[in-house]
Amino acid sequence: MALIDVVKYNGNHTDFVWKFPTEDLRFGSQLIVNNAQSAFFVKNGQVLDEFTEGRYTLKSGNIPLLNRLINLPFGGNSPFAAEVWYVNRITKLDNRWGTVQSINLEDPLYNIVVPVRAFGQYGFRIVDTRAFLTTIVGTAKLFNSLQITEYFTGKVLSSITTALSKAIVKDKISLLQVGAYQDVLSEYCEKEINKEFIKYGIEIVNFFFVSINIPDTDPSFIKLKEAKEFAMRINVIGKDMYQMDRTFDVLEITAGNEGAGSFTSAGLGLGAGLGMGGVFKNQFSGLSGVLSDPQAVPPTPVSNPIYFVIDGKQSDPYNPEMIPDLISNNKVTENTLTWMKGLSGWLPAKDIDTLKGLFEHTPPPIPGA
Repeated sequence: MALIDVVKYNGNHTDFVWKFPTEDLRFGSQLIVNNAQSAFFVKNGQVLDEFTEGRYTLKSGNIPLLNRLINLPFGGNSPFAAEVWYVNRITKLDNRWGTVQSINLEDPLYNIVVPVRAFGQYGFRIVDTRAFLTTIVGTAKLFNSLQITEYFTGKVLSSITTALSKAIVKDKISLLQVGAYQDVLSEYCEKEINKEFIKYGIEIVNFFFVSINIPDTDPSFIKLKEAKEFAMRINVIGKDMYQMDRTFDVLEITAGNEGAGSFTSAGLGLGAGLGMGGVFKNQFSGLSGVLSDPQAVPPTPVSNPIYFVIDGKQSDPYNPEMIPDLISNNKVTENTLTWMKGLSGWLPAKDIDTLKGLFEHTPPPIPGA
C-alpha cells in the first residue's frame, strides 16, 4: 500500500469540510493548508491536532495529540494511519428557512393563542473550526454542503419558536402588529439563536423574517381581532360609557320584541355577551330590573359621589345636587358622618368644605323630632 508524500486539499471551494481520501500517512510527508482553512488529524472519532494556513513536514513533534493517542514511533519515515480533515472558514448567506407547520404563539396583550407561520433567510459562517468539525464528524457523516446546510437549517427552525415567543413577550408585541416589527424581531431572534449555535462553532448572520403571518380565516385570529376592537372601544369611550351604550343597545333590541319571554331572552343574551373576562359583572348587577320593565330608563351615572351613614348604614352614592333635598328632609344633618373622594376617613358633614355652606341656609332640626 503506497504511502502519501503530500497531503493537500482537493475539494470544492464551496465545501465546508473535505476529508483526505486515504489514511496511510508517514513521517516526512508534506501537509499543505490553504488560506482560510484549517486541517485536523482525526483518529477514532476524536478531533486531535490542528494546522492552520501553511506548509508542514509531519513529525512527532507537531502532532502531539495524535502521538499521545497511538504512541507513534520516532524518526525516519515511519508510517502511521490517521484521517485528515479540512475545514473551510467560509460564509454562506443565502439559506432560506420556513416553518413546516404553524407555530402556536400566545398574544401577550390579549392572551389568545393563534397559529403563526413564518419564513425568511439567514446566513452562517464558521468561527470555531474545531467545534464545527466535531459536530460534523459525530453527525452521520455529513460531508457535502447541501447536507450540512439542511442540518443547520433544521437547528435554526427548532430555535425560532422559543426565540420568537420570547421576543413578543419581552416587547409586548401583539400578534396583530407583528408584521410591523419584523426588523426588531429579526435582530432579537438572531441574538437568541446564536446563543444556541455557538456550541457548533457557527455564527448566524443576516437572519431576517420575510413574512410572519396568521391565516385570516382561523377562528383564533378572528377572536383576537374582536378582542382588540373590544379593548379599543373601552379605551376610547371609557368603561362607564360603554356600560350605558351596551344597555341602550339591548333596550333598543328588546323594545322591538313581543312578550315577556323576549325580555328574558334578551337579558340572558346580554349577560353572556357582557361577561367577557368578568369586566362588567358588578356594573350590570342591576340590569335585570331594567329589562323587566320596558318603560324603565337606566339610572344616571353618579359623578363625584358622596356617601353618608344613615340609620347606621352606608348609603348609596349621591350626586352633590341631591344633598339639599336630603338636608331638607332631615335625612342628613350637619353631624351626619360623610365620605367622598379625597377624604382619608369619615367626617361630620359640617366639616367638609363643599357641604358646610348648605347647612347655613336650612333650619336646624326640630327639637325632639
